[in-house]
Amino acid sequence: MVTSPAEVFALPPRLSFKSDPELVGEDVNQFAAIAGALSRQKRELAARLDELRLTDGGSGQQALDRDTEIHRLSRQLRGLERFGVDACLGRMTPADGSPDIYVGRFGLADEDGRRLLIDWRVPAAEPFFAATHANPLGLASRRRYRWNVERVVDYWDEVFVPEEMAGRVALDDQSSFIASLGSARSGEMRDVLGTIQADQDAIIRAGSRGALVVDGGPGTGKTVVALHRTAFLLYSDPRFKQGRGGVLFVGPSRPYLNYVANVLPSLGEDSVQLCTLRDLLPEGADAREEADASVARLKSSLDLVRAVGKAVRYHQRPPRAPFTVTTSDSQELTLDAADWAEAFVAYEPGLTHNEAREQVWEEVLRLLVDKRSPSASEHSVRASLVRDERLRVAFAKAWPLLDPASVIADLWSVPAYLQWCAPELSADEVRRLQRSDARAWTASDLPLIDAARRLTGDPNEFRQRARRAEALASQQENMSHVVDNLIEGDDDGEGLVTMLRVEDAQHSLIDEDSLPPVDSDELAGPFAHVVIDEAQELTDAEWAMLLARCPSRSFTIVGDRAQARHGFRETWEERLRRIGLPKVEVAQLTINYRTPEEVMLEAAPVILEALPDANVPVSVRSSGLPVMYGDVAELQGVLDAWLDEHLDGIACVITAVGSDSFRDFDNRGRVRSLTPETAKGLEFDLVVLIDPDRFGRGIEGAVDRYVAMTRATQQLVVLTSE
Repeated sequence: MVTSPAEVFALPPRLSFKSDPELVGEDVNQFAAIAGALSRQKRELAARLDELRLTDGGSGQQALDRDTEIHRLSRQLRGLERFGVDACLGRMTPADGSPDIYVGRFGLADEDGRRLLIDWRVPAAEPFFAATHANPLGLASRRRYRWNVERVVDYWDEVFVPEEMAGRVALDDQSSFIASLGSARSGEMRDVLGTIQADQDAIIRAGSRGALVVDGGPGTGKTVVALHRTAFLLYSDPRFKQGRGGVLFVGPSRPYLNYVANVLPSLGEDSVQLCTLRDLLPEGADAREEADASVARLKSSLDLVRAVGKAVRYHQRPPRAPFTVTTSDSQELTLDAADWAEAFVAYEPGLTHNEAREQVWEEVLRLLVDKRSPSASEHSVRASLVRDERLRVAFAKAWPLLDPASVIADLWSVPAYLQWCAPELSADEVRRLQRSDARAWTASDLPLIDAARRLTGDPNEFRQRARRAEALASQQENMSHVVDNLIEGDDDGEGLVTMLRVEDAQHSLIDEDSLPPVDSDELAGPFAHVVIDEAQELTDAEWAMLLARCPSRSFTIVGDRAQARHGFRETWEERLRRIGLPKVEVAQLTINYRTPEEVMLEAAPVILEALPDANVPVSVRSSGLPVMYGDVAELQGVLDAWLDEHLDGIACVITAVGSDSFRDFDNRGRVRSLTPETAKGLEFDLVVLIDPDRFGRGIEGAVDRYVAMTRATQQLVVLTSE
């Protein structure tokens, strides 16, 4: 337990004046109380978990309830174990003289119920983030801590009512947030919860109805806002709780997801599904980029997505010729065209093609059974029809079990089929969409495969369910025989044995654990809310993938029109309403907290020349390091000098796609090598651009140069081979 300032306030010598007991004595006592309460809660949770795990879970709902409680308590314990006293973000001193309020990553009380920390997401904590000198929201002062493994290495006080705070605060010449921007980066996004700014906090706490666009240039904290907004909504909105849809977070690349992976767990949320668009489908793992830009544009259209629906309906055509089946008792039963047509519409609305197929098959059997002679047994006739191979083949031809990938592969290999499904395509466009290897999937194919999957259903899941149903039917039949034999051997036919005839009692004897499992697609949705970062890059077809996963149309959309590699001429409202989001609000971030002024002075003209209306943010800090220029032969020397001078931090060499000649340098584990596209959303202390003029021309080239330059948090070096 913390008992003295020296134990918790590990301030460097230059800040020793901040260790004065008059300034930190109250904090020391509070931290000691927090440490004690955390220790007690962790012991109690661990003991309760041990007790539950030793308890017989039983079966059915009882077992489910036990497992759910173990999961809940384990998640709570993991959250407490992530932090000690550094769970405290800071304190607020109210102007009305009431006791100080300490804000934490989670709420915490002592044994007597005294509130030690209030959760950062509750309304009472909002002034900690939102108070400004123009609107202090009832605060006299605010203190923020910078922690390093449960030790305060610095803290900052902001005073809103100076006359009431004399002797209680340590004033600095810069705010906590500005001071924290100069710290070295690592392989993961650093913790910034304690320094969320008022403009960011307002967006984090905004309502969840409809679509909210977080628009901002490089370094404005869009990703920070998106992640913390996700945690806030999961905490505050009951519609987003696990089991009620949950939240899907979509990022632009796998390096990006690795970079932000620890943020949500550090905020107490580990139930969010993080993925890229490629992760939404198994075909995405090996999909390459579309080589032909004109083909990519064709596949990005919603018209082609809609054509997938016609492609699936092509496989739901009732036969026009009569079909006769001869049963095992020599009856001839005939389905005419009207019967086939009746059967092919006899399914519940909303079912996928493969789900509907089972209901249509049952209707075919019913129509035939109804045509039997009055003396024939319904059961025997139906059993004969089910075994009839000709009937099964005819039905399979008229309504086949579809694989979604095969539907799309047929479009790229059968020109007449594609033309029938998409008559708006010209003959030349149909020709360009054909390819020799129809299953050589590209990223542009993924939205179309996804559309097919939603219309057909997942064939693997369908087959798994069919096998499970067959196994269950077999168990039920065997159990029925066992029950019949037991009752036959019972003298009076009464008592427990007779009770076994009851269906529920027989069902309880089924061993469901032995049935084949059914794997569900956790990324298929539906989700209650979807968060999308770098959303300016999405095509209309890719938007369709995400809209299909969020029926509520509740989205947080993060992006920058000036960073769209293929251009973004519409407004956000125009774009989103066109693709199916009728309710759109736009919140803008205009302050660049990341990129130094020296870098932005070089980067801004690059994008403004191509996009005069680009939302270029204003930098609030200077690194004192001018942008350096040189020859590519100097690369290793630049990196060595920087690594020698900086014992921590991360550098990145950014080159054009396919420029592999700079990937093998000696990096000492602290230098990345990326393209402008894969670097998007990330940040590095040092950025070295190699031949930026080779990034491309037009909008795409300008955007790539702008994005690459603005990844730097300290220094930018530009090296050319000419």
